[in-house]
Amino acid sequence: MREALQQRNFVRAVELAEQLTRDFPQDVETYYLLATGLRYHAEHQRALETLEKLLAVESRYARAFQERGHNYAQLGDSGAAAAAFGHAVELNPALHASWKGLALASRTLGRAEEAQHALQQFQHLQKLPAELVSVASLLYDGKLYKAEQLCRAFLQQHKHHPEGMRLLALVGAELGILDDADFLLESCLALYPEFQQARFDYIGVLRKRQKFAAALEQAKTLREQQGGRQAEILFATQSAMVGDYQAALAIYDRIAAAAPELHAIHLQRGHTLKTIGDAEAANHAYRDAYNAKADFGDAYWSLANMKTYRFTDREIEQMRAQVAAPSTAHEDRYHFCFALGKALEDRGEFAEAFQWYEQGNVLKLAECRYSIEQNRRDTDLQIANCTAALFDKFSGAGCDAADPIFIVGLPRAGSTLLEQILASHSQVDGTLELHNIMAMARRLDGRRRVSDEPRYPGVLHELEPAQLEQLGRQFIEETRIHRQGAPLFIDKMPNNFRHIGLIRLMLPNAKIIDARRHPLACCFSGFKQLFADGQEFTYGLKQIGEYYRDYVRLMAHWDRVLPGKVLRVHYESVVENLEGEVARILDFCGLPFEQACVDFHQSERAVRTPSAEQVRQPIYRSGTEQWKKFASQLAPLHELLGDELRDYPSAG
Repeated sequence: MREALQQRNFVRAVELAEQLTRDFPQDVETYYLLATGLRYHAEHQRALETLEKLLAVESRYARAFQERGHNYAQLGDSGAAAAAFGHAVELNPALHASWKGLALASRTLGRAEEAQHALQQFQHLQKLPAELVSVASLLYDGKLYKAEQLCRAFLQQHKHHPEGMRLLALVGAELGILDDADFLLESCLALYPEFQQARFDYIGVLRKRQKFAAALEQAKTLREQQGGRQAEILFATQSAMVGDYQAALAIYDRIAAAAPELHAIHLQRGHTLKTIGDAEAANHAYRDAYNAKADFGDAYWSLANMKTYRFTDREIEQMRAQVAAPSTAHEDRYHFCFALGKALEDRGEFAEAFQWYEQGNVLKLAECRYSIEQNRRDTDLQIANCTAALFDKFSGAGCDAADPIFIVGLPRAGSTLLEQILASHSQVDGTLELHNIMAMARRLDGRRRVSDEPRYPGVLHELEPAQLEQLGRQFIEETRIHRQGAPLFIDKMPNNFRHIGLIRLMLPNAKIIDARRHPLACCFSGFKQLFADGQEFTYGLKQIGEYYRDYVRLMAHWDRVLPGKVLRVHYESVVENLEGEVARILDFCGLPFEQACVDFHQSERAVRTPSAEQVRQPIYRSGTEQWKKFASQLAPLHELLGDELRDYPSAG
């Protein structure tokens, strides 16, 4: 088939490819070659239909979007071509043909700045050594181990090559080795201060490390040296990350007024307005986003994610039409599904709402890498290694700082509510879902392939007391940037429940609170939530049910080996007895009672989680019962969680 294409025998190539797609209906490469043959044969509509079948199998196949762009370009639809090429380079920035196509389409549409940026990217790729083009392709195809090997081999021969250093840093960032990525990009910019793409990537790594002030400084430099809309937007985003929301909004407002067709700007405006509590203006911005791009699923989901927004009949019909449209991208499609689920649930149409939630979960799960087996293995390793004997061995070790309060558990279990209660206290700073503990665990695990046996948490037995103290001090110093001067601060990263052993060893005086919610309420709330990043275990009832079981199992282990060190707070108890639970939480944290903690909804602090609008209202009871509207659909989850339901205090 490839030979037929090379010989330009397109009829024969199409015949062979069609036969192979019948024999191997899940083989994306065959669909790709068939679509290519059809395009060369000028059968553009059939080519586009073939690409839809490909994307139904593999939604993130970047070359399929590139091929879609070629077809639309040859049909004279520059808008659709630009969208397709743009999606292709989002998935794989090493596709030089997509950058070229995007430059031509943007120029035709009169988008001079976008055309110039795309042309620069195309020219940059054209100049790269072949080895680094291969590294980039491997990186964006997710073949990280091969990409790292090839890139390191290249750098051994071409030490301090700027693009080699940048790509190796990106591989490190994808592997979660953010400190190495940080060092590589910092070194690269010290050697090549005009290499703005490296600066752009450096900002991304700094943001992942939650070094927001440093990221803002780099964004400021990029803005001054390079200028242009992209640099302005990046500076605005980083301004918001350090809490300068007005500066960010001023830039977003200016760009949105000058270029209202830029849908992503309206979305960013909406997110910023939501964070500062201006719900009405946020809703308006999200509507501006979908008016700028009708199939922009994230705009509709962002409205749904306000939790208090109610969709009109017209908006629901628009969403239904976009889900049904063949041209709607996979990512937009699942955003629409989750938004439709929320819209119909609010209207009491529970059976159809669940169908949309389920469809959204299936679509999202297709691009996730979560493994129930791997999660169970990691849970078993924590239980096997973090024993009472380990904690006895290191008794008295670690950093003695009592500053941190860790709120752990599952997402949608009430952690934002507990954070808002505690952060309303005069002696407590609210921060973010900090990634520092998970980053430390990754560093302790070391570099390894996914198939290799983990070193962490077994490596904890090999540490020295001085190392544990150093880790604790490092955490305190790294997180200082997020604090406003109060004696205590909150880290509400829910996934930290997996690392309570590490936390206890390096910060023995830290307080740990487990936010627990009724199993069905918690799992269903996670199932119907589309998360901006991570939490891949939530996309499917079996996935989230098994995860909940492992969570309960691991927390029971911590209770056995660290008795009294974790305070369990049930969401339902907070709802029923707010003042009593607030007093209990404050007592555990060694804090005097303050009425502001009971009146938490009056706090004006910025909140960045999906529960932002909910925690700005007085506590309500309806959230504890919502899952019961879906009791029949949740029967498989009920069966899976039988033991957890039986043991839950308020299972009733």
